[in-house]
Amino acid sequence: MNKAELINAIAEKAELTKVQAKGALDATLEAIAEALAKDDKVALIGFGTFAVVEKGERTGINPATKEKITIPARKAIKFKAGAELAGKIRLTSSFINKMKRVSDSKLSDARFLNVS
Repeated sequence: MNKAELINAIAEKAELTKVQAKGALDATLEAIAEALAKDDKVALIGFGTFAVVEKGERTGINPATKEKITIPARKAIKFKAGAELAGKIRLTSSFINKMKRVSDSKLSDARFLNVS
């Protein structure tokens, strides 16, 4: 899903115009970005938590020269899915896997192959 599709989904579910939905999404993303820029954590109960984490300095290898290089420390954004979101993803993937198993077992059953 891209931003335009997300705006359409928000507009439909919240009964907003697309302009209003875009404004709400932009304001939400801006507020999250501003909080992260201040090293604040953004916790959306049921959805997940955005946080800034420190990545330490490490040694890497320049792929062109095979020479060891030092990669400097940096900050990165981490997202941890909340229980409700993780449950929906697990449910969806387990349902898809179950349907694949049923489909595979039916494919191996000659009655479903339309072969005389």
